[in-house]
Amino acid sequence: MASLTSSLQALKLSSPFAHGSTPLSSLSKPNFFANPPRPALVPVIRAMKTMQGRVVCATNDKTVAVEVVRLAPHPKYKRRVRKKKKYQAHDPDNQFKVGDVVRLEKSRPISKTKSFVALPVVTRSGRKAEVGGESGNDLGIPLESQQPVV
Repeated sequence: MASLTSSLQALKLSSPFAHGSTPLSSLSKPNFFANPPRPALVPVIRAMKTMQGRVVCATNDKTVAVEVVRLAPHPKYKRRVRKKKKYQAHDPDNQFKVGDVVRLEKSRPISKTKSFVALPVVTRSGRKAEVGGESGNDLGIPLESQQPVV
């Protein structure tokens, strides 16, 4: 036993880290995930946040309340459920009525609760949706009440 302890005492560690003589912070760390430097004049591009919803209240001046419905998975049952949220949006011309479908676009804060601007929805055919909610005839076919009596 004595020979084992004497041989261990005779063994010297040659590492400078054995007794804390070299701090670890002075070592250079490998930088695998380095971000490449960007020029100072190139701005960061973020997607403009837009949503689509239905106007539920238009009584306030220059303000409409828009209800946005989205589908989200239920946390426990994993089934998609409808989630509704109301946003206050700026309507400078008071052009939207209850029931209109509008597009909300993020903007600077206009008031304490308003940070969206309401815009009319552009349909796929390229024309704006009719303001007032009554499009009536989307297919271009005359209704039975509009046909001439023979």
